[in-house]
Amino acid sequence: MPPNTDFTHDPYTWANLTGWQSYRTLRPFRGMYHDVRRRAPWYATDLADGLNYRTFAATIRIFFVNLLPALAFQLDMTRNTGGYFGINEALFSSALAALVFSTLACQPLTVVGITGLISLFNYTIYDIAVAQGIRELYPQFIAWVSIWAALTHWLASICNWCDYMRYITDFSSNAFGMYVGIIYLIKGVEELVAQFTEPGATAAAGYLSVVIALCYWATVYALELTGSTIYFAPWLRKSLADFAYPLATLWWTGFSHLPGTIRRAGLLRIPHTRAFYPTTDRSWLVPFWTLPVKWVFVALPIGVLLTLLFYYDHNVSSLTAQAKQYPLRKPAGFHWDFFLLGCTCFIAGIVGIPLPNGLVPQAPVHTDSCTEYVDRLAQSKEKDVTDAEDPPSSTSNENGWVHHNKKLVVATLVHEQRLSHFLMALGFIGLMTGPLLDVLHTMPRALFSGVFFVVGFGGLPGNGMTQNLLYCLRETRFVDPAEPRLGLKKWRICYYVFWQALGVAVSVGISQTIAAIGFPVVIVALIPLRWVVLPRLFTERELLVLDAPTADADVVLASMGGRPTLPEVRMAEERRRRRGGGEGGEEGGSTGASSDVKGEGMRSREGFKDEEEKEVEEGRAERSAREGIEPTLRTGHA
Repeated sequence: MPPNTDFTHDPYTWANLTGWQSYRTLRPFRGMYHDVRRRAPWYATDLADGLNYRTFAATIRIFFVNLLPALAFQLDMTRNTGGYFGINEALFSSALAALVFSTLACQPLTVVGITGLISLFNYTIYDIAVAQGIRELYPQFIAWVSIWAALTHWLASICNWCDYMRYITDFSSNAFGMYVGIIYLIKGVEELVAQFTEPGATAAAGYLSVVIALCYWATVYALELTGSTIYFAPWLRKSLADFAYPLATLWWTGFSHLPGTIRRAGLLRIPHTRAFYPTTDRSWLVPFWTLPVKWVFVALPIGVLLTLLFYYDHNVSSLTAQAKQYPLRKPAGFHWDFFLLGCTCFIAGIVGIPLPNGLVPQAPVHTDSCTEYVDRLAQSKEKDVTDAEDPPSSTSNENGWVHHNKKLVVATLVHEQRLSHFLMALGFIGLMTGPLLDVLHTMPRALFSGVFFVVGFGGLPGNGMTQNLLYCLRETRFVDPAEPRLGLKKWRICYYVFWQALGVAVSVGISQTIAAIGFPVVIVALIPLRWVVLPRLFTERELLVLDAPTADADVVLASMGGRPTLPEVRMAEERRRRRGGGEGGEEGGSTGASSDVKGEGMRSREGFKDEEEKEVEEGRAERSAREGIEPTLRTGHA
């Protein structure tokens, strides 16, 4: 008997519960239990579904997409933590996360590794340790930060607090994506500056580094963009998109070794390190028990801030890996996976490696790589509305109709499997061997600036903030008549983006100071801002058009206790009910939705949607049908 695929009425719900049973914290382990129970029947298929070409392509692609940023962030941490974190620490951290999540996670498509935010966190703590005169205690101090973070991760999972991720909407997730992209771009510039300023750097090497970084960026971007074109045969353009990172990496690494002026420039390269040994002269086990008690408790609030960061960052990574445009069948498991993340935090802390976390830009790339896309021919015709006195064009028939052919990309299947993630873990372990560490040493550091640019810039064009701003710059008469934003005033759209930009600006600003460990508070504060403040500043229609829940499918929402009703919808229904005189009024049909909101279960709102909500959703559906499915990032298939 096949596992259940209908999660509309999942038993994990808080609907219609009263008294103490309605409080999540008072019913520990409930979310984790249902996560495992829901996903366990699919485990065998997670292995069988990996035996195909897409798994091979996904393994190669995600290995490089994970490895190169990890090494780039390692270089950043090495420079800013006195050399404490090095190559093997980065590889060990990535291997640990991939091994644990590929074998034990409920969401094996979520890629876990080293992020720019943990790099920022690590060297901010280092700056604090230096300022407090405990630089020599930095390993023990950050180990205790990790231990406290692990404990609070476990507490959040046990108490079912991951349910609140269902309140994430595109308002906050787009702002967070924009923040991450900007941070990556800043890191890319900082790495290029280091090519001019670090010991052994020369002006020639610095300028050559700029060339390699920009060319690497352009190469990856062009190869991935090939997948969305109509050039070449389908298999060739998809292969170029799948293997964009390894092709560009091999090409520009080889270019940096060309004899003559380029080789004599003296480019800085990945440093040498001993196989399977830490970078500094120490054992893998950090003596965290030697830290004075005072500093153990000082590490507590920092560990809580780290948990706050990972709570948002990791779960948003999981959401984007299971986003609306992917036809997923298998259930999610946010509580169980966050518990696993606490385990990796604990292990990483006591062995002195960077704490792994969900990778926001890379997670949807993995799902995209595992997705089977079909290029279909879409034919349409439109009425030629040019000046009636002009003769019909050569492409028009006698009735003035113009015919068009268009490529339509359709996602037909996602290979939801564990093998690509597991093989990536084995690859990271293999890279810790002596011969492959020598291979890594051949790579110029400038290449990693290009990696920062690729990953940072990749998510910006498709970001909701960018799209809204570009829409406001368009001349209205040329906009598609089915565009939902046509019904809104442009200054209102800009006002909406202003609130997102404010959160991004404050987060980026804090990140450039010693108070950088506080930026998770700003990011998380965007959630109550969206649910409490924005419904009082914008109308129901404006928010229905401009925003939508990030978690949309029942297969994902089942792990978070059900589908919440947006506050602007609830407020509008209450106003209509009051105007209509309650249940007996002319608009009393909305009352059923309010009762559904109270339970916040998995019941569908289809029967209770008002005409305005239906109109907005129909406009979105029509536009998606015309344009095809677009991945979150420009990854080469759409």
